[in-house]
Amino acid sequence: MLHIEELRVEVGGKPILKNINMEIPKGETHILFGPNGSGKTTLMLTLMGFSGYKVTHGKITFKGEDITNMPIYERARLGIGVSFQRPPTINGLKTRNIVEICGGKKSVDVDELSKQLNFSDFLDRDVNHNFSGGEIKRSELLQLLAQQPDLVLLDEPSSGVDLESIALIGDTINFLLNRGVKRREKRPHKEIIAEQVKSALVITHTGHILDYITADKGQVLYNGVLCYARNAREILKWIREYGYEECARCTQ
Repeated sequence: MLHIEELRVEVGGKPILKNINMEIPKGETHILFGPNGSGKTTLMLTLMGFSGYKVTHGKITFKGEDITNMPIYERARLGIGVSFQRPPTINGLKTRNIVEICGGKKSVDVDELSKQLNFSDFLDRDVNHNFSGGEIKRSELLQLLAQQPDLVLLDEPSSGVDLESIALIGDTINFLLNRGVKRREKRPHKEIIAEQVKSALVITHTGHILDYITADKGQVLYNGVLCYARNAREILKWIREYGYEECARCTQ
């Protein structure tokens, strides 16, 4: 689904990401751990194609297509979706309308989708205007549910979310990624059950989101360098016991 090869990225002339190599197969959810300032959000925004994040070396391939220099809207149309940690307030644009925009040409039942997130009361309010942390996360996920991207990029989905809301956020992420959801396909003379799961890269500093979602692999980004890839829960255990700096030193 996603292949990153020897990626180097500068922001304002300063090197941030250094020779990033990463693969996310179709249907897998990967967790990207790292302390604040390690380059996690830079990687996500580079994958989405935001300006100001200059690729100086390397290549990004999505679904077999080179997207390294592709504009944002083409990446979105190709099937990449993003949930920001701190999305902006958009005065004058109703939440209902942005969800419809995210749905594109698909027929999206905004009212039905919003019920899954207990978000119906917010549809006719301006996007993120006076929303709490949890309400912002639900708004972001509602937009992704309408878009239905093949690759989902989630930046700190548990940040700023209270304990009552985080379980709902986790359930919605699992629903969005179709984790464990099976589709029954009828074929001549037989019937098969196939998992229809999306790929995802979930960025986290604390790792709390792992209490609510299922991950296939974890990686640590430290000072712009990917340290290693292992079981996400094992990595989280080591981070909690030894800290990010010690984990990075051990891999070196």
